[in-house]
Amino acid sequence: MKKILMLLCLSSLLMSHTCTDDDRYYYHDYPCTEEARAGLNVNVSLNGNPNVSADGITVTARSGNYIEDLFPNIPDTPSFSGAYERAGNYIITVSKQGYETFVSNPVRVERDECHVIPRIISVNLIPEN
Repeated sequence: MKKILMLLCLSSLLMSHTCTDDDRYYYHDYPCTEEARAGLNVNVSLNGNPNVSADGITVTARSGNYIEDLFPNIPDTPSFSGAYERAGNYIITVSKQGYETFVSNPVRVERDECHVIPRIISVNLIPEN
């Protein structure tokens, strides 16, 4: 009985020692956080005015066959986010009725060991002539 009790005590000690590795530490000495980060953050202004509502503004990101509509961070604000934890090269299209459609050059979203590295893009839509 003493041998079984000793074996149980030693096995729990061994198991606690091998379970100290935390997957959040990845390859470095710091932990990766668990929140999802937006790779694309698009701030839209209309004719130079950043204090506008998001109503009627459409923001789309395309990377190859992948297409995503970006949504406002806070309802009715012109700040849109998307491509959460998704690296790639994106073409961003911003449109609103009565304004010229904006199409970006490719925007590269990279990642580090833990998350994507967020990109912030500012777009000013100009009224149609």
